[in-house]
Amino acid sequence: MKYPRITRRLLMLLATSALLLGIPAAGAAFASSATTGTGWIRLAHLSPNTPAVDVYLYSFDDSNAMIVLHHVAYGTVSPYESVQAGDYSVAMRAAGASATSQPVLSTSVTITKGHAYTVAGMGPESGLRLAVLDDDLTTPAGRALVRVIQASLKEQVVKVTLGSSVLAGSLKFGNVSAYQAVSPGTETVAVTGDAGSSFAFAAGTVHTLVVLDGANGLEVVSLEDASGSGEPPAGGVQTGFGGTAGHGPGSPVPWLVAIGAGSLLALTGGLRLRRHRQLTARI
Repeated sequence: MKYPRITRRLLMLLATSALLLGIPAAGAAFASSATTGTGWIRLAHLSPNTPAVDVYLYSFDDSNAMIVLHHVAYGTVSPYESVQAGDYSVAMRAAGASATSQPVLSTSVTITKGHAYTVAGMGPESGLRLAVLDDDLTTPAGRALVRVIQASLKEQVVKVTLGSSVLAGSLKFGNVSAYQAVSPGTETVAVTGDAGSSFAFAAGTVHTLVVLDGANGLEVVSLEDASGSGEPPAGGVQTGFGGTAGHGPGSPVPWLVAIGAGSLLALTGGLRLRRHRQLTARI
């Protein structure tokens, strides 16, 4: 079946517009399939006799540090930072050292989609190491999860209790206990030789209790790793991550629609003008 030339042009324009409008959708689908998702990482200094340090986070494909924490002192734990799933390295340098100097310590960590990790400097200064801890973000229904990090040199082996439950019977310095499910509520957490402190544990939350050397004996800090949504809390602690993420361009669909509509209007106007000329020629 043959069509007049103007009709053929109209059909070609409609087909081209449909193809152009399909490009962003296909591109979005490709981008979605190429995205590996995000995970979370936080950094900590838990070595009592190690001076303050600067901590750097690098992506394996970039020599420029993504995050730099300056003068991180013992007992400091950063908030979680959301990062693309993938391979990273963490480097620890003496506070104030050049960013290009040899790190005191470094380690690699693979961030998996939907998972959270703590990278902590642990142990005594003479045996300092960077430990990569896999943080749990989910809890049994109606319960809370609690674990303990033993970061005290004053008491190198501790017993930690939560109410009448024993969270860690003989936890050695530099070690981390397994997570334990506990009933929600406010309970007293006591460490060897300490009267204890009260902490609230809501259902659906995950906590890490850190045993530290305090000015007058031992000190326990409760970190809330997750707050019931399966994701780490957004709030910060003592040391924060900086920086803002740039925004990519908006969707081109509205522009393509406008271009297609304008082209159709122009073509329709041309068709009307052609008819008008044909009628004028007949008169």
